[in-house]
Amino acid sequence: MIQLGTRWPFGGEPPERVGDAFAAAVADAEQSVISLGVEGDPRDGQWTVTWLEGRPTAIFDLETNAGGTVSVSVNAAGDPETAVHLPLTDEDDAW
Repeated sequence: MIQLGTRWPFGGEPPERVGDAFAAAVADAEQSVISLGVEGDPRDGQWTVTWLEGRPTAIFDLETNAGGTVSVSVNAAGDPETAVHLPLTDEDDAW
């Protein structure tokens, strides 16, 4: 079952119901975004959280020319997991 979620600004406080471990994973993901040196200011973006089977998943769209996303979700064991999805560049495709 999917539940509607909410949004909050990059660098802001996630909703309380996501829990402390999830909020800490979001903060770590935000530090990763900052260290990537993406174009533009990530603070202009927002996280979107949705709920699937009672577990939160937060997505942050990187506002760059190439795009990309950062996601934080909770696995079946209840642990937060972070993934950064950047589009392939021409260099990534070379072999």
